[in-house]
Amino acid sequence: MIMAMLACCMTAQNNGVEPFVNRVLEQYPKARLLDIYKSCFQDFMGAEHLVADTATVWAYLEHELTTTDVNDLMPWYHEPCGMNGNYVRVSLRAVIEGKISAQTLLKAFIASANVATRPTAQEWAAQWHAMMPIIDQMKLGLPYYEEDKAFIEGVLEQGKYAISHSPDYRDAYSPHYRIVARDIFEQEIKPTLP
Repeated sequence: MIMAMLACCMTAQNNGVEPFVNRVLEQYPKARLLDIYKSCFQDFMGAEHLVADTATVWAYLEHELTTTDVNDLMPWYHEPCGMNGNYVRVSLRAVIEGKISAQTLLKAFIASANVATRPTAQEWAAQWHAMMPIIDQMKLGLPYYEEDKAFIEGVLEQGKYAISHSPDYRDAYSPHYRIVARDIFEQEIKPTLP
């Protein structure tokens, strides 16, 4: 049963990995393997942790909103994560420009982070390990590729999955966003965005 599920996963990935990776690198030429990985695990796992302390999450969002220059942000208000778009990155641009309130974004983020069922880190590792041979075959020539690959593997071997964007990506694109589940995004946020 598990082998059949993995085979199905592999077939689906063969159909989606290359277009997804090419799209990321077209939109973000400074992206590294770390950034491709991050988008994929966000799509599979959602937010990186459960949110129990809403006061701290609110304080961090307020800090980001007051220290982020809208001119440094990418021009989009939202973009799908990974290949399947199970989750959506909602840019702080949407809040700074008054398209949605900070409270709306925070509520959607917390609801998304605290979903009842969450895949395990082991399930994610199996998904990533099925994708890596396809990415390897693409011969992308990304900087620090082998180092990034080893770093990711080390994280997965520890039973973890979350990592930060690469310094190159952060410097080039100033990624300030929150991850929101697709269904919550469609109901709570998308109707107010252009």
